[in-house]
Amino acid sequence: MSAAFSSVGWKVTAVLGSALMLAACSNNDDDSPDTGEAEQPPPPPTSGTLIENPPPRIASFSIPDLINLIGANSTAGRVLDFIVDPECGVDVHQIRYNTQDPAQQPTTASGALMIPTGTNAACQGPRPVVVYAHGTRAEKAFNIADLSNTENAEGLLIAAAFAAQGYIVVAPNYAGYDTSTLPYHPYLHADQQAKDTSDALAGARSALPTSTAPTITDSGRLFITGYSQGGFVAMATHRLLQTNGVAVTAAAPMSGPYALGAFGDAVFQGQVIQSGPLLVSWIMTAYQRIYGNIYSAPTDAFEAKYASGIDTLLPTTGTRGQLYDEGRLPREQVFSSTPPDPAYAAYTPATTPAELAPVFARGFGTDFLVTNAFRGSYLQDSLAHPDGGFPTVTDGLPAAAPAHPLRVAFKANDLRNWSPTSPVLLCAGHDDPTVQYMNTELMQRYWTAAGVTASIRVLDVDDEPSLDDDDAAIKLGFNTAKESVAAAAIAGGATDGGAQAVADAYHSSLVPPFCLAAVQSFFDGF
Repeated sequence: MSAAFSSVGWKVTAVLGSALMLAACSNNDDDSPDTGEAEQPPPPPTSGTLIENPPPRIASFSIPDLINLIGANSTAGRVLDFIVDPECGVDVHQIRYNTQDPAQQPTTASGALMIPTGTNAACQGPRPVVVYAHGTRAEKAFNIADLSNTENAEGLLIAAAFAAQGYIVVAPNYAGYDTSTLPYHPYLHADQQAKDTSDALAGARSALPTSTAPTITDSGRLFITGYSQGGFVAMATHRLLQTNGVAVTAAAPMSGPYALGAFGDAVFQGQVIQSGPLLVSWIMTAYQRIYGNIYSAPTDAFEAKYASGIDTLLPTTGTRGQLYDEGRLPREQVFSSTPPDPAYAAYTPATTPAELAPVFARGFGTDFLVTNAFRGSYLQDSLAHPDGGFPTVTDGLPAAAPAHPLRVAFKANDLRNWSPTSPVLLCAGHDDPTVQYMNTELMQRYWTAAGVTASIRVLDVDDEPSLDDDDAAIKLGFNTAKESVAAAAIAGGATDGGAQAVADAYHSSLVPPFCLAAVQSFFDGF
């Protein structure tokens, strides 16, 4: 016990003890005047403030520690082939911050603040900030700050690509995950997720500099990126920050479902995506919580065997695999192999593009998730009021007047409605079976038509490199990785040339490290 506490602490203890005695002796018949005014509740916490400031440091990694961790993860390890060796160690802080739910009511969320450390000049002084938004995680306990978790490839990737290269990293877990008090996650709700991420940034900036890295400060350069769901969140966050007058140096969303109206229509018109049951059920139940009109009862939208408890299924307290093993979601089949009407046979399943037809076919069968009646009403509306980007590209815009409530919700969260004033890199792969490449193409088309003057660059990592291609190494590396996955599948007995194995790995582990390497190089140019 310190001397300071010995001389002062007993006085505090005595005062507290007296207060407790007075409280114990009080009763409802006190003599205090009754003013007739009800006691006012305390004001809600301010969004973007930290619940604990300074935020606790939960780990500190030296450069050798990071290399060992990254090398032990097959997905994260690929990034080391395209990014120079780490120049900095990394301190990882857990941030918990105040934010709002879609109804603008107070809630909380958590995330990671990663600080570069070391004597290298790149690890000292004013440093740029990267905001990273993660992809879909089914597990409620997910915490991107926990780099010791062998399943946390994204956390390791951003530590290697950014924090270990001298960037300060802010990575929210999102409301509904980890220690958040929100009982659900507002999946793909653009406004809430952008506000959540903006609040994480504000809270993290208030913690700088930290006591363990007092020379590391915010240089004012701000970059935004994210993958899959996080690509969508990154773009929505860029839109919000730009609207609010916050300077964004550059952004690089990766493989995100930006054109949600076209994306939803493609799925219901037979282009059933990889991991379809989980993703479709999540977006429908999240929008039901937010808008309240997607269905009157779960059985209106979901087959009876899956309807019970589906509103509270995600994020799960278990694992994604357990949801399938316990029969709470089908693994692949979203729709019935019998069309809602003979007129819809061509969409049950879709057969083009041919290279993805096998993926689409696995989304149909007899053990399906969404009722034929719900799909039929959606199809009727999508054909009567088509999206301008799917199935035929006309003006490239969301449907002008969708009537089906799910299509209305998709349009409300579609990002084909703004124009960046900062440079943007869009990175993806054209054979992605989970988030169709058309999302990237439609955003590029929209911005071109809108006359955006900021630099918009598109990188297809699955493209054939040319002789003068600055991204040739990344494209060649991606093709080599694909061939390796296919070869392993063939060696294991696959008779399809490894096509399904490549499709299974494409979005989750093949594209991320290569796009992230491109993003890191892009940001380094500013």
